[in-house]
Amino acid sequence: MKLKKLLLLLPFLLVLTACEGLETGLTDEEVVAGLKEALQVGTDSSATELNRQDGYFGNPLVKIPFPEDVSYVADALANFTILGQPVGQTAVDAFVLKLNRAAENAADEAKPIFINAISAMTIEDGMGILMGADDAATNYLKVQTFDDLKTAFKPDIQNSLDQVGAQNAWNDVTNYYNVISSTPVNTDLADHTTGKALDGLFKLIAIEELKIRTDVNARVSDLLIKVFGEQD
Repeated sequence: MKLKKLLLLLPFLLVLTACEGLETGLTDEEVVAGLKEALQVGTDSSATELNRQDGYFGNPLVKIPFPEDVSYVADALANFTILGQPVGQTAVDAFVLKLNRAAENAADEAKPIFINAISAMTIEDGMGILMGADDAATNYLKVQTFDDLKTAFKPDIQNSLDQVGAQNAWNDVTNYYNVISSTPVNTDLADHTTGKALDGLFKLIAIEELKIRTDVNARVSDLLIKVFGEQD
């Protein structure tokens, strides 16, 4: 809603700016090109950061936890031991690690989807983003790509869950839990992992966007310096 109102007011703002002689020195094309470059830098950096060992698991900002909707399983297993060994907690820890490994394996799928969305950015989109909140570009990208990312991520994450043994680990967890309780456990691991993986990805992109908007050292090209320097 905020963006829609801003776009409706944009022609009047431009007229007032021209009348007052407050020229930015930037063409519309330069603004859009700069924003596209900023998004390209942010998305490539974030996807690359996550697409490595411990990209998710080693980063507390994006680490994928045990599924919250069945957290009672983890709680019940926390103190479950056999012959004094904490087999329940060990199974939970191994399972969480494998969830994160699956997300790390799939993270590279985001790059071509982001490239397509960034390429399609219009002048109107760019102006709204430039004058928007510190995460306006990230939110724009999320709206444009989330469904496609989920479609692309989920099959790969399901495959990765199988390859890294997460499904087997989940079976171990539920088997231990069923020793304690007869209540069956059923959750869509791929859907849970995909959602958390995408949340983490956009969280890192927002951090990269804020850096470019506020930190001169993060503006890695003359175009970024020119476009975002006007906003300082």
